[in-house]
Amino acid sequence: MIHVKHSTSAREADVAVVGGGVVGSAIALGLAREGARVALLDEGDGAFRASRGNFALIWVQSKGLGMPAYAGWSRKSADAWAGLAALLREESGLDVAHDQPGGFMLCLSQAELEARVDAMKRLHNQPMMQDFRYEVLDHRETKKRMPAIGPDVVGALYSPHDGHVNSLRLFRALREAGARRGVDYRPSQVVTRLEQRGGGFRIEGDWGVLEARRIVLAAGLGNARLAPMVGLEAPVTPSKGQIIVTEKTAPFLRHPVVTVRQTDEGGVMIGDSQEDRGFDTIVAQPVITTMAERAVRMFPALAGLNVVRTWSALRVMTPDGFPIYEQSRACPGAFVATCHSGVTLAANHVFTLAPAILRGELPVDVADFTAGRLHVPAHA
Repeated sequence: MIHVKHSTSAREADVAVVGGGVVGSAIALGLAREGARVALLDEGDGAFRASRGNFALIWVQSKGLGMPAYAGWSRKSADAWAGLAALLREESGLDVAHDQPGGFMLCLSQAELEARVDAMKRLHNQPMMQDFRYEVLDHRETKKRMPAIGPDVVGALYSPHDGHVNSLRLFRALREAGARRGVDYRPSQVVTRLEQRGGGFRIEGDWGVLEARRIVLAAGLGNARLAPMVGLEAPVTPSKGQIIVTEKTAPFLRHPVVTVRQTDEGGVMIGDSQEDRGFDTIVAQPVITTMAERAVRMFPALAGLNVVRTWSALRVMTPDGFPIYEQSRACPGAFVATCHSGVTLAANHVFTLAPAILRGELPVDVADFTAGRLHVPAHA
């Protein structure tokens, strides 16, 4: 059970984290592990919470085209994930079913395979790109490693760095571990006003006032509204994604695919849609149908399974798709953390980002991730 506690004092937090999703919860846990008094302000499940739609992948192989530093940041977190899983098991008592057997991107046409290979070559040919292993497989080799694929699978890309976790257990484990470390979790607390005052920050809402020495904005889409209040910028917009979950079945999918994965509990998750539909979260039958058809072409056995749930959620997307990590120059001590790969990057947020924030700085790993890059004209 998640422990919830409320403090009656106005000025009791070293750091206030605004946003109680996977990103905010991971940062709060990391701060608490460093000895900070942390208040975690969560708008609640009525918010457009990206965490409710996370696909729970730990993914490296396709990250960083256009920004090599993102590939390195993703790889660093993936490599640290075994340590995070062990930490969560020890501090929350929960097994998040962490597994990194390597992941596949399956292709259903030769053109699709060639496009994937071309993108991977361009990714690796970038200056300062961190090297990581991947293989290009034909149908025969893919079938050898994944016997359940259908004849329509032309080939695949495989990387040994990829994996996945149990999405529901991860969210709960982050919260429980944080609570045991003393994180003051405050649900249903929408922040309406932020102000730097007296060497700290005053945070207001209909629920009252909180004062903290530092503040971290990890509110997903809410960061677009909150960041300017403390001299920061977070021009994030929603990207709609839809998910299908099947009934539980015998294990047949050892490796996660970027669009299909079998959970440790046996259900199969399907999710590969991206739609620019504003804040619309209605499940659309045409999109769900297309997703299901592609999944069945990849794994024909899926045709015999019942769908038990479909839903949609909103990704948090910057204009170029890469994260924003930044400390405010106008209001030192105010930080923003915005990304759409909260699961992949969770280990970095706990072990690297949080300790740096407590020191009043950001790690060198994220030097390229300021919002200022969005105002620099692209060079041909």
